[in-house]
Amino acid sequence: MRLIALAAAAAVLGGAQTPRLSEIRQLTRGGQNAEAYWSPDGKRLVFQSTRPPYACDQIFVMNADGSDVRLISTGKGRTTCGYFLGDGKRILYASTHEAGAECPPRPDTSKGYVWAVSPGYDIFLADDRGKMLKKLTEAPGYDAEATVNWKTGRIVYTSMASGDLDLWVMDSGGGRKRRITREPGYDGGAVYSRDGKKLVWRSSAFPDEAARTRYKELLAQNLTAPMKMELVVADGDGRNARRITNFGCASFAPTFTPDGKRILFASNRHACDSRMFELYVINTDGTGLEQVTNFGGFTSFPEFSPDGRKVVFCSDRGAKSRYEFNIFVAEWAE
Repeated sequence: MRLIALAAAAAVLGGAQTPRLSEIRQLTRGGQNAEAYWSPDGKRLVFQSTRPPYACDQIFVMNADGSDVRLISTGKGRTTCGYFLGDGKRILYASTHEAGAECPPRPDTSKGYVWAVSPGYDIFLADDRGKMLKKLTEAPGYDAEATVNWKTGRIVYTSMASGDLDLWVMDSGGGRKRRITREPGYDGGAVYSRDGKKLVWRSSAFPDEAARTRYKELLAQNLTAPMKMELVVADGDGRNARRITNFGCASFAPTFTPDGKRILFASNRHACDSRMFELYVINTDGTGLEQVTNFGGFTSFPEFSPDGRKVVFCSDRGAKSRYEFNIFVAEWAE
């Protein structure tokens, strides 16, 4: 989900590193750049960015070194969550452009830190040059946060089709849609393990009935509060779901390690209720928690390269302005 030109060649950053990450490179400079995900051949990245002349996030593709940046989305509305299909030639993303060419209104800050789950979002399929191919969702309400398992071709996404923010799956053409979560609360940001046998996602944590009531009240206004989220692991069909974190904070943007045995994710567990997030890794049974980064700001949206040797992530590390987020890539050390 959102947060959240570029250099022809990425710059190697100095400064603090971690035992897990080395040779950290910055791929973007300026603006709000987030949610970068690899192409199947590891040669390109699809990401979302707010940059002139666009007033809100659009979907772009660039080479893995940060060069040759190209707009893929329509340039209208707001977009989020671009992801390559297994053929490397098609990209899906969520967009509000059919609901209006302008950016949707920003959430009311008097309600605290909330995310908009705009009913104008639908999921679209385009080729890697930006040609629109197909609209994949038609249900009223929010449809977004889609990722693809390249082995099976299945797409998992978040939808309001049931009246709640549940996980759904569909095939690469938008057919065979099926709801796979049913517990009340937000379920989103789901991703498959590489073999397609497991799923991980972020889910609402309700410490009391008041929190549950607030969730429902916000949802009626197409809003959700993201600061109390835990990670859930399940079989690839959504069965045998089990919570693997219980931090009472915000954990999100999970991704499986290439072997499927651990999960790399972002959390503010070290500074709960703040917007300071670091990367952590944890076993799929909830043991073996390890902090990966210590950059002192916002770091999130990690994903391993197809060969498992690199990690791409978003961070405000070295930002020149308050709301600047950039995309980085680093070597991963086992």
